[in-house]
Amino acid sequence: MKNKKHTFEPPDLMAIFQTMLKSYGPQGWWPGETAFEVMVGAILTQNTAWPNVEKAINNLKQAGIFSLPALLDVPHEALAQLIRPSGYFNIKAGRLQQFCRFLQEQGGEEALRKVETARLRQLLLGVKGVGPETADDMLLYAFQRPVFVVDAYTRRIFSCLGMVSGDEPYEVLRMGFESALATDVVLFNEYHALIVRHAKDFCNKKPRCVDCPLAKHCTIP
Repeated sequence: MKNKKHTFEPPDLMAIFQTMLKSYGPQGWWPGETAFEVMVGAILTQNTAWPNVEKAINNLKQAGIFSLPALLDVPHEALAQLIRPSGYFNIKAGRLQQFCRFLQEQGGEEALRKVETARLRQLLLGVKGVGPETADDMLLYAFQRPVFVVDAYTRRIFSCLGMVSGDEPYEVLRMGFESALATDVVLFNEYHALIVRHAKDFCNKKPRCVDCPLAKHCTIP
Protein backbone atom coordinates (compact mmCIF):
# COMPACT_ATOMS: atom_id res chain seq x y z
CA MET A 1 0.00 0.00 0.00
CA LYS A 2 3.03 2.29 -0.35
CA ASN A 3 1.37 4.17 -3.20
CA LYS A 4 -1.76 4.74 -1.13
CA LYS A 5 -0.42 6.86 1.72
CA HIS A 6 -3.13 8.59 3.73
CA THR A 7 -5.59 5.96 2.43
CA PHE A 8 -7.15 3.59 4.92
CA GLU A 9 -9.15 0.63 3.69
CA PRO A 10 -11.82 -0.55 6.18
CA PRO A 11 -11.14 -4.30 5.64
CA ASP A 12 -7.41 -3.77 6.26
CA LEU A 13 -7.95 -1.69 9.39
CA MET A 14 -10.47 -4.13 10.83
CA ALA A 15 -8.25 -7.12 10.04
CA ILE A 16 -5.43 -5.46 11.97
CA PHE A 17 -7.80 -4.66 14.82
CA GLN A 18 -9.14 -8.21 15.00
CA THR A 19 -5.63 -9.66 14.93
CA MET A 20 -4.55 -7.50 17.87
CA LEU A 21 -7.77 -8.15 19.78
CA LYS A 22 -7.32 -11.91 19.36
CA SER A 23 -3.70 -11.68 20.48
CA TYR A 24 -4.10 -9.38 23.48
CA GLY A 25 -7.77 -9.48 24.43
CA PRO A 26 -9.84 -6.43 25.46
CA GLN A 27 -7.70 -3.80 27.16
CA GLY A 28 -10.34 -1.84 29.08
CA TRP A 29 -8.32 1.35 28.75
CA TRP A 30 -7.93 4.41 29.62
CA PRO A 31 -6.70 3.98 33.19
CA GLY A 32 -8.63 6.50 35.25
CA GLU A 33 -11.35 6.28 37.88
CA THR A 34 -13.19 9.43 36.80
CA ALA A 35 -13.44 11.74 33.79
CA PHE A 36 -11.55 14.37 35.77
CA GLU A 37 -8.72 11.93 36.42
CA VAL A 38 -8.59 11.10 32.71
CA MET A 39 -8.29 14.77 31.82
CA VAL A 40 -5.57 15.39 34.38
CA GLY A 41 -3.79 12.26 33.19
CA ALA A 42 -4.00 13.39 29.56
CA ILE A 43 -2.03 16.51 30.45
CA LEU A 44 0.50 14.77 32.69
CA THR A 45 1.19 11.94 30.23
CA GLN A 46 2.65 14.31 27.64
CA ASN A 47 6.20 13.12 26.87
CA THR A 48 6.25 10.51 29.60
CA ALA A 49 5.17 6.94 30.36
CA TRP A 50 1.90 6.22 32.15
CA PRO A 51 3.51 4.68 35.29
CA ASN A 52 5.10 8.09 35.93
CA VAL A 53 1.69 9.72 35.61
CA GLU A 54 0.22 7.27 38.11
CA LYS A 55 2.89 8.26 40.63
CA ALA A 56 2.11 11.94 40.12
CA ILE A 57 -1.65 11.41 40.46
CA ASN A 58 -1.14 9.31 43.59
CA ASN A 59 0.92 12.16 45.06
CA LEU A 60 -1.95 14.58 44.39
CA LYS A 61 -4.46 12.22 45.98
CA GLN A 62 -2.31 11.59 49.04
CA ALA A 63 -1.88 15.34 49.45
CA GLY A 64 -5.67 15.69 49.40
CA ILE A 65 -5.73 18.12 46.48
CA PHE A 66 -7.04 15.96 43.66
CA SER A 67 -10.07 18.12 42.86
CA LEU A 68 -10.75 21.11 40.67
CA PRO A 69 -10.95 23.68 43.54
CA ALA A 70 -7.87 22.29 45.28
CA LEU A 71 -5.73 22.23 42.14
CA LEU A 72 -6.66 25.85 41.48
CA ASP A 73 -5.72 26.92 45.01
CA VAL A 74 -2.45 25.05 45.47
CA PRO A 75 0.68 27.18 44.88
CA HIS A 76 2.41 26.48 41.58
CA GLU A 77 5.66 25.45 43.27
CA ALA A 78 3.93 22.95 45.54
CA LEU A 79 1.97 21.47 42.64
CA ALA A 80 5.13 21.15 40.56
CA GLN A 81 6.84 19.14 43.27
CA LEU A 82 3.88 16.80 43.67
CA ILE A 83 3.78 16.01 39.95
CA ARG A 84 7.57 15.79 39.63
CA PRO A 85 7.44 12.06 38.62
CA SER A 86 5.64 13.01 35.39
CA GLY A 87 8.59 15.04 34.12
CA TYR A 88 8.64 18.65 32.88
CA PHE A 89 6.87 19.28 36.18
CA ASN A 90 7.12 23.08 36.20
CA ILE A 91 5.63 23.33 32.71
CA LYS A 92 2.96 20.73 33.45
CA ALA A 93 1.97 22.41 36.71
CA GLY A 94 1.22 25.57 34.76
CA ARG A 95 -0.64 23.67 32.05
CA LEU A 96 -2.68 21.75 34.61
CA GLN A 97 -3.76 24.88 36.45
CA GLN A 98 -4.56 26.63 33.16
CA PHE A 99 -6.74 23.70 32.21
CA CYS A 100 -8.45 23.74 35.60
CA ARG A 101 -9.22 27.45 35.18
CA PHE A 102 -10.69 26.69 31.76
CA LEU A 103 -12.80 23.90 33.24
CA GLN A 104 -14.08 26.18 35.97
CA GLU A 105 -14.84 29.03 33.54
CA GLN A 106 -16.80 26.65 31.30
CA GLY A 107 -19.00 25.53 34.17
CA GLY A 108 -17.26 22.26 34.90
CA GLU A 109 -17.26 18.82 33.37
CA GLU A 110 -21.05 18.41 33.27
CA ALA A 111 -21.48 21.66 31.34
CA LEU A 112 -18.90 20.56 28.78
CA ARG A 113 -20.73 17.27 28.30
CA LYS A 114 -23.57 19.23 26.71
CA VAL A 115 -21.29 20.79 24.09
CA GLU A 116 -21.28 19.32 20.57
CA THR A 117 -18.13 17.36 19.75
CA ALA A 118 -16.58 19.63 17.11
CA ARG A 119 -17.15 22.70 19.30
CA LEU A 120 -15.84 20.93 22.40
CA ARG A 121 -12.69 19.93 20.53
CA GLN A 122 -12.22 23.53 19.45
CA LEU A 123 -12.59 24.72 23.04
CA LEU A 124 -10.08 22.18 24.34
CA LEU A 125 -7.55 23.10 21.66
CA GLY A 126 -7.88 26.71 22.76
CA VAL A 127 -6.34 25.89 26.14
CA LYS A 128 -2.61 26.54 26.25
CA GLY A 129 -0.71 23.27 26.41
CA VAL A 130 -3.55 21.16 25.03
CA GLY A 131 -2.63 19.88 21.58
CA PRO A 132 -4.62 17.61 19.24
CA GLU A 133 -3.57 14.32 20.87
CA THR A 134 -4.30 15.57 24.40
CA ALA A 135 -7.64 17.03 23.33
CA ASP A 136 -8.64 13.81 21.59
CA ASP A 137 -7.60 11.73 24.62
CA MET A 138 -10.02 13.82 26.67
CA LEU A 139 -12.77 13.64 24.07
CA LEU A 140 -12.59 9.88 23.66
CA TYR A 141 -11.86 8.72 27.20
CA ALA A 142 -13.41 11.41 29.40
CA PHE A 143 -16.38 12.50 27.26
CA GLN A 144 -16.94 9.29 25.26
CA ARG A 145 -16.91 11.04 21.89
CA PRO A 146 -16.06 9.08 18.70
CA VAL A 147 -12.70 10.71 18.03
CA PHE A 148 -9.72 8.58 16.98
CA VAL A 149 -6.55 9.30 18.94
CA VAL A 150 -3.32 9.35 16.96
CA ASP A 151 -0.04 9.05 18.85
CA ALA A 152 3.57 8.16 18.13
CA TYR A 153 2.71 4.46 18.46
CA THR A 154 0.05 4.80 15.75
CA ARG A 155 2.50 6.44 13.38
CA ARG A 156 5.18 3.82 14.03
CA ILE A 157 2.93 0.77 13.65
CA PHE A 158 1.06 1.90 10.55
CA SER A 159 4.27 3.09 8.95
CA CYS A 160 5.66 -0.43 9.39
CA LEU A 161 2.45 -1.76 7.90
CA GLY A 162 3.01 0.44 4.83
CA MET A 163 -0.25 2.35 5.26
CA VAL A 164 1.26 5.75 6.10
CA SER A 165 4.61 7.44 5.71
CA GLY A 166 4.62 8.39 9.40
CA ASP A 167 5.12 12.11 8.98
CA GLU A 168 1.61 13.12 7.92
CA PRO A 169 -0.11 16.00 9.75
CA TYR A 170 -2.08 14.83 12.79
CA GLU A 171 -5.44 15.79 11.29
CA VAL A 172 -4.78 13.83 8.09
CA LEU A 173 -4.23 10.64 10.06
CA ARG A 174 -7.11 11.22 12.48
CA MET A 175 -9.59 11.87 9.71
CA GLY A 176 -8.24 8.93 7.72
CA PHE A 177 -8.98 6.51 10.54
CA GLU A 178 -12.33 8.07 11.37
CA SER A 179 -13.55 7.99 7.77
CA ALA A 180 -12.53 4.36 7.27
CA LEU A 181 -13.92 2.95 10.52
CA ALA A 182 -17.43 2.83 11.91
CA THR A 183 -18.17 5.82 14.14
CA ASP A 184 -18.00 3.91 17.39
CA VAL A 185 -16.61 5.11 20.73
CA VAL A 186 -16.01 1.56 21.96
CA LEU A 187 -14.14 0.62 18.77
CA PHE A 188 -11.96 3.75 18.82
CA ASN A 189 -11.22 3.24 22.52
CA GLU A 190 -10.24 -0.40 22.11
CA TYR A 191 -8.30 0.21 18.89
CA HIS A 192 -6.11 2.87 20.47
CA ALA A 193 -5.55 0.75 23.56
CA LEU A 194 -4.49 -2.21 21.42
CA ILE A 195 -2.12 0.00 19.44
CA VAL A 196 -0.44 1.07 22.69
CA ARG A 197 -0.22 -2.55 23.87
CA HIS A 198 1.23 -3.78 20.56
CA ALA A 199 3.76 -0.95 20.40
CA LYS A 200 5.03 -1.75 23.87
CA ASP A 201 5.21 -5.51 23.29
CA PHE A 202 6.56 -5.61 19.74
CA CYS A 203 6.69 -2.42 17.69
CA ASN A 204 8.82 -0.24 19.93
CA LYS A 205 11.85 1.84 18.92
CA LYS A 206 13.77 -1.42 18.55
CA PRO A 207 11.13 -3.67 16.93
CA ARG A 208 10.82 -7.24 18.17
CA CYS A 209 9.58 -8.84 14.97
CA VAL A 210 9.87 -12.48 16.05
CA ASP A 211 6.38 -13.78 16.89
CA CYS A 212 4.80 -10.40 16.09
CA PRO A 213 1.03 -10.90 15.63
CA LEU A 214 0.98 -8.38 12.79
CA ALA A 215 3.91 -9.89 10.89
CA LYS A 216 1.72 -10.97 7.98
CA HIS A 217 0.60 -7.36 7.50
CA CYS A 218 4.05 -5.83 7.92
CA THR A 219 6.16 -4.37 5.11
CA ILE A 220 9.47 -4.51 7.01
CA PRO A 221 11.71 -7.22 5.47
